[in-house]
Amino acid sequence: MRAAAAIISLAVGVALIAAAAACDQDGSESSDVQYGDCPVSGQYGEFHLSPETAGALTVKTTLPAPGWWNGDTPDSVKSGYEYCMAANIAYRSGLDRVKVKNAPFPEVVSGRTKDFDLALAQITITPERSKVADFSPPYLSSTLGVLIRDGEKINEDNIRDVRIGVAEGTTGEEFVANRLKPTKPVTAFANDPELITALTERRIDAIVHDTTILLAYPQKQDSGVRLVGQYRTDQGYGALYPKGSPDKDELDRIVRQLIDDGTLAKLSAVYLGAAFGQDPAKIPYLTVDDGS
Repeated sequence: MRAAAAIISLAVGVALIAAAAACDQDGSESSDVQYGDCPVSGQYGEFHLSPETAGALTVKTTLPAPGWWNGDTPDSVKSGYEYCMAANIAYRSGLDRVKVKNAPFPEVVSGRTKDFDLALAQITITPERSKVADFSPPYLSSTLGVLIRDGEKINEDNIRDVRIGVAEGTTGEEFVANRLKPTKPVTAFANDPELITALTERRIDAIVHDTTILLAYPQKQDSGVRLVGQYRTDQGYGALYPKGSPDKDELDRIVRQLIDDGTLAKLSAVYLGAAFGQDPAKIPYLTVDDGS
């Protein structure tokens, strides 16, 4: 187990060096500013924000989120796809640090608080959420995966007849209620660790949640769980802003730049590739009876 961890750490380290080298080769400007272990690129201070906290980009998320935010507390996070995405936004905005705020997911997407500049928490853009908050252009497509215990035989034909667990306030919860319509009561959990624990303790039989979140769990030693498929949603993740944020247009421009110049693709290869351990596109797609 320790040898495997060492190999993974070495691979991530090599990838980080490669990503940093690639940033240097594309003509980006360098700076002495450090954001944890994140490689940053682009022009420092090219964009101008009116941040919640002077000199910092305040980002709200929901921890833990391995691969996305590597660390269990705001102070311990030093890397991850969305953390380093925030780091690059801060860098290009001339802000010297990222201030992380941890909150339950339903609170993050509720639109009730405005004490942050943006939220990055694998948030699927939906019409309902867009009524109470603003969103960036989508930066990653999202699907809903089905996680079960090893040895179980649960598939698209019988999933409606098993006990399903979902994350509270997510599109997975809506999908199960409105599309799958299971015959047994559905249990909503406040966070991902509670979901996984309920599955391994046999209190539920299957989890329907974002594929890009669930992918991290089968990679863990002796996890006892596996992904059997995913449902298409034709949706994507977006950065969430407080409704009416004066920085929306400027943040949108930064996100588009991060997409167009390949920065987010590099971060995905480094952090999500290591966390997933497999290509999400190769996971079988499932259907529901209405022909979707």
